[in-house]
Amino acid sequence: MPPAPPASLCSWRDSDPTVKGNEEWDILQGRNVSDQKEMMSQFYIINLAFANFSFLHFVVLSTLLYLLEELSCYTIVPLVFMRALFPLLFFSYNLGLYLLTAISIDRCTSILCPLWYRCRCPQRLSWVVCALLWALCITVIVTMTALCQSREHDHCQVSLITMYALNLFLFAPAMLISSTILLIKFKCGSQQQQPKRLDIVIFLVVLSFLLFALPLSLSNFLQQLGYTVVSSQVLFLLACIHSSTNPIIYLLVGRFRRPCSVGSLRLSLQRVFEEGCDREGDPSEAAQQGWGQGGRGMAGGEVRAGGGLDQSSHPD
Repeated sequence: MPPAPPASLCSWRDSDPTVKGNEEWDILQGRNVSDQKEMMSQFYIINLAFANFSFLHFVVLSTLLYLLEELSCYTIVPLVFMRALFPLLFFSYNLGLYLLTAISIDRCTSILCPLWYRCRCPQRLSWVVCALLWALCITVIVTMTALCQSREHDHCQVSLITMYALNLFLFAPAMLISSTILLIKFKCGSQQQQPKRLDIVIFLVVLSFLLFALPLSLSNFLQQLGYTVVSSQVLFLLACIHSSTNPIIYLLVGRFRRPCSVGSLRLSLQRVFEEGCDREGDPSEAAQQGWGQGGRGMAGGEVRAGGGLDQSSHPD
C-alpha cells in the first residue's frame, strides 16, 4: 500500500530533507521550465499570426487586382502572376490550419498529461513541430501546383481533392476533438481548475476557424466532386473575418480580468502567455496524481523533476 499523499507538494518537501536542501535550485528550475513553456506557446502563436497575416495580404492583393481587371479594358497584371496567387493563398490557409491543430493538441496534452508536459516534454518540440508542418504545407502546395500546371485535368483534380480531404478529415477533426476535450475538462473539473487565458484564446480561435474558415475547404472539396454550395467570394470573405478577428481575441482575453485597464496589445498578449505558463500543471495536483498511481517512487522521481516550486510560487 503506498503512503497517503501529502496535502500539498510543499508540505511533502518540508518533510523530506533531501528535497528541502535543494529548494533554491528547484525554484530556479521551475522558473526555467515556465520560461521554456512560454517560449513554446509564443513560437506557435507567432507562426500562426504570420500565416493569418499572409492570408489576409494575398486575399486583399488578389481582390484589388481582380477589381482592376474588371474596371479596365486591358490586362494590367500578367496571367502568370494571377495564377501564382492561388497557391500562395492556400499555402497560408493550410499553414494556419496545421498550426492551429498543433496548438490545440499541445494545450490538450498540457491538461491531460500535466506531469509529462511539465517534466518530460522536449524543450524544442514546438520548433520541430512547426518545421514539420511548414515542410508538409510546402510539399502539398508544390505538388498541387506542379500537377495543375501539367495540363492534366484529372491529376490536378486528384491533387486538389487530396489537399481538401487532408484538411477536412485529418487536421479539422484533430482540432475539433482536442478542443472538445479541453472544454469538457474545464466543465467537469473542479472549481479550482479554472481555464487559463491562453486556453480561452485557443478555444475561441479554434471556434472562429471552424465557423468562418473551414467552410472554404468544405465548399472547395464539394466543388471538385461536382457540387456548388456557396460562392467562393463569400467563403474567402468569411476566411478573412477569421484571420482578422484573431488579434481582437488576443486583446480581449488579455484584458478579460482587468476590464478597466488601458494597456496596449503587447501587455494583453503578455498577460495571456504569463498566466498560461505560470499556472501550467499545478505541482500539488501533479504530486497527488503521481502518489495515487505510482506511490512513493512516482512522487520522489517525477514530481521532484517537475520543478519543485515552493508555496509562494503557487497561483492564488
